[in-house]
Amino acid sequence: MKKKLLAILLSAAMVASLTACGDSAQSGDAPEELAEDIEAAAQEDEAAAADAESGEGEAKEDGAASAADGLNVCIASEPDTLDPALNSAVDGATMLVHLFSGLAKWEKDGDSFKIVPDAATELPEGTVNEDGTVTYTYTLKDGLKWSDGKDVTAGDFEFAWNRAVSVALAADYGYMFEVVDGYDDVWDVDDEGNPKNPDAKLNVKAVDDKTLEVTIKNKISYWNELLAFPVYFPVREDVVASDSWATDPSTYVCNGPYTMTGWEHNSVITLEKNSSYVDADSVTMDKINFYLSDDQNNMLTNFKNGDWTMIDDVPTNEIASLKTDYPNNFFVEGQIGTYYVCWNINENILPSGSDLKGDDAQKAEAEIRTALSKLFDRNYIVDSIAQGGQVPASSFVAMGLTDADGSEFYKNAGSNSFDGYLNVSADALESNFNEAMEVLKKYYTYDEASGKFTDAPTLTYLYNTSDAHKAIAEYLQSAFAAVGITMNLENQEWATFLNTRKQGDYSVARNGWLADYNDPICFLDMWVTASGNNDVQFGKGDHAKAKIYSLDLTEFGYDTKVENGTWAETYDVLIDTIKKCEDEPTRYKMMHKAEDMLMETGCICPLYFYTDLYMIDENLQGFFSNPLGYKYFMYSHF
Repeated sequence: MKKKLLAILLSAAMVASLTACGDSAQSGDAPEELAEDIEAAAQEDEAAAADAESGEGEAKEDGAASAADGLNVCIASEPDTLDPALNSAVDGATMLVHLFSGLAKWEKDGDSFKIVPDAATELPEGTVNEDGTVTYTYTLKDGLKWSDGKDVTAGDFEFAWNRAVSVALAADYGYMFEVVDGYDDVWDVDDEGNPKNPDAKLNVKAVDDKTLEVTIKNKISYWNELLAFPVYFPVREDVVASDSWATDPSTYVCNGPYTMTGWEHNSVITLEKNSSYVDADSVTMDKINFYLSDDQNNMLTNFKNGDWTMIDDVPTNEIASLKTDYPNNFFVEGQIGTYYVCWNINENILPSGSDLKGDDAQKAEAEIRTALSKLFDRNYIVDSIAQGGQVPASSFVAMGLTDADGSEFYKNAGSNSFDGYLNVSADALESNFNEAMEVLKKYYTYDEASGKFTDAPTLTYLYNTSDAHKAIAEYLQSAFAAVGITMNLENQEWATFLNTRKQGDYSVARNGWLADYNDPICFLDMWVTASGNNDVQFGKGDHAKAKIYSLDLTEFGYDTKVENGTWAETYDVLIDTIKKCEDEPTRYKMMHKAEDMLMETGCICPLYFYTDLYMIDENLQGFFSNPLGYKYFMYSHF
């Protein structure tokens, strides 16, 4: 969808939020269910606000102290990385948009959002070439500087993009350059994963120090949004030559509104205004202290006593009281994202005595995973555990992303009488359970007397440290235990958790995904074989050899027709075709086909569509967040 449409629709969701704008906004009209919940909550808050006029229940007002010592906020625990090419987390991205300046950036315009030039003087229309490729030419603004005083050049962008896409770096988001001409040459690798042409580069060229020319494969609607994404930010070759450059303030060189002046690991990251930033005059907050914590109770305590001005999470058991006691500080906002459970596709979930092997085993396990997902009561999860206005999820592509005709994509998913792939209405709980049990009885031994399975393998559920994630994990564990399936729980600190999941060293894991830009493809292209975000391990290990997938695109005018192919021969091909398709209705139909393939594996078990909960001092002005969940503090003030 176009950026303008995104901005208009987002503003509608913003207006509907509890007390004001918050973490992120949806790119579609707020769904009826969420809108009703939000309206009801807003009415409750209005009543509570009347009781709070005397000041009772409000956060400590110490804006002056915070301004003098720097803005104290807590958005997450220790980030895995602050290298813009390697980061894949929303909290890391929030810090990166303060530290770096790409060609484009998100800007708040009243109640809406838009993409505007940042390091570039303008965002031009591309020139369509005879072969269908599109060439863009960008001119850098005058006076662009790195934080050490050296000039930012077009060559820095050329280097950074080629570094980010390189096979050697293996960045999680390297596939986001797939739309750029030359990507296929870079990623033409042999059976061992080595590039066949080590000298291959993206078709991006620094014409001179201030002119960058890039050619993409074909016209796409979300190109400018990619330019505002951290993996497209520049880095300097001599700086990143050291592998540890992004872990120490003394070696951290950036070109954005702030520089990093301190990093007490697992404690606080300090950013100070970058006087060399070309738009430094627009930066109103001189210093930001990003405190690092995954303890929601600790975060709330620090907010209540006035030490922290903004916290990006709250304990779920406090939500009801926070709505009443802090009506001017507590925010709930719709977010373009899905909270889900993911299965390692190479994890054996058949009973030890099963004689199913190879492709037959893969098909059976897909059926088992799909059945297991029906055992969960998503309404209970959102109403009794999460308690933040979340909506039970019936698909992976999040609520809020629009379809070709402007309707919501998820409502058109699947081929059912209900929206999506799973009937998440409260009335369907019993029928879902019965359907699941009938499938599971085909593979596991069932004891009628106890009502439980006796030979299901023991599972381990991996989640990152958080009381909220723990509470959901315990519910999932109990749902499985009720039918005789044992699932042990294991929690890890955030950075460790990310890498464990990425490496496929798990059986079942908590996961979540927020939109990278305003198009459903950003929920679908992450599952291609070579993607660094392919935590499920599609197309890897034993799954690489499974010939159980079919793909027929002849109805869309393509010659592609594969029966009993591998994941790489089908899903990867489908995503590549989608990205090359310029006919929007056809492209969206093929994206639905891609989600169909994804959901048929049973490896993605959606639980709910995200909302964002946070608390902020009502005296802080100028703060905002974009549709992707990034928080912006540089224009804030008391």
